[in-house]
Amino acid sequence: MDKKLVALVFMFYFMFYFSGNVVASSAANEPIRPIPLEIELDQRKVSLGNALFHDKRLSHDNTIACASCHDLKKGGTDRQQYSTGINSSVGGINSPTVYNTGFNFRQFWNGRAETLEQQAEGPIHNPIEMGSNWDEVINKLNKDANYPAKFKEIYGKEGIQPDSIVDAIATFERSLSTPNSRFDQYLRGNEDAITENEKHGYKLFKSYGCISCHQGVNVGGNMFQKFGVMKDYFKTRGNINKEDFGRFNVTGNEYDKFTFKVPSLRLVSLTPPYFHDGSAKTLRDAVDVMFEYQLGRSGSDEDKNSIIAFLKSLVGEMPNKGGN
Repeated sequence: MDKKLVALVFMFYFMFYFSGNVVASSAANEPIRPIPLEIELDQRKVSLGNALFHDKRLSHDNTIACASCHDLKKGGTDRQQYSTGINSSVGGINSPTVYNTGFNFRQFWNGRAETLEQQAEGPIHNPIEMGSNWDEVINKLNKDANYPAKFKEIYGKEGIQPDSIVDAIATFERSLSTPNSRFDQYLRGNEDAITENEKHGYKLFKSYGCISCHQGVNVGGNMFQKFGVMKDYFKTRGNINKEDFGRFNVTGNEYDKFTFKVPSLRLVSLTPPYFHDGSAKTLRDAVDVMFEYQLGRSGSDEDKNSIIAFLKSLVGEMPNKGGN
């Protein structure tokens, strides 16, 4: 079946299924699920991963840490169109938030990493991001006053090895959830947790069809979708480059061209600019693009503003994390 037709069927199913006048506040009846209030993790690994996440020695020239592109004080991004790596090299794709990535079904825009462990390894070896290698990283960490003992305590004889490094970083990233948003409180039964305008925005989010791609715990992050379902986004934008091919760069399948992992909207109000190309500078810009190219629909300013109000209610509690 044609990819556009599949997307349309999926979208209209959600539109009609969730277009009723009454918005139920029970999570069991909603396509969006609340983030768990607690996640059980080995706190020793979380602490170690936190230190590694903020450690610039993971890069070749000791200038770039994971936190450089995923600043926890900026919604888990750097709020730049493209991130800057070692030697002032500029990448070709927007850095997504690191918050709530433990709920994603794949990692990276093109989904090339199936796990957070695989994702954590990627930037370390990328020549324009951190530009390092395991031998170099392990040698640096073994010279640290604290790391060898910490790794031995947690990982035993294995000590500082690639698997233990990415395990610690991935465990820390899984701790970066943002529970108890006002909208999650509403889903759990607190009718007063969000305003009437935000409730209306959620109803519109469903009835317009946004919910067809943005649902579940992470309000996204659980499927792939073509960017430009109803209209050719890339023809309008022009200057197509390799990064724009998305999932195709992983599979080599023509069917996957211009297809990306649907991003989470949990912290979307905190993480401009938007999309894999960072082309939308504001959340309103992003909503306009989604209406035109994904939904193929028009919407009033009032409706779009209500949807944005709903999106802002998705921001939950931010973990208080820092580096060494």
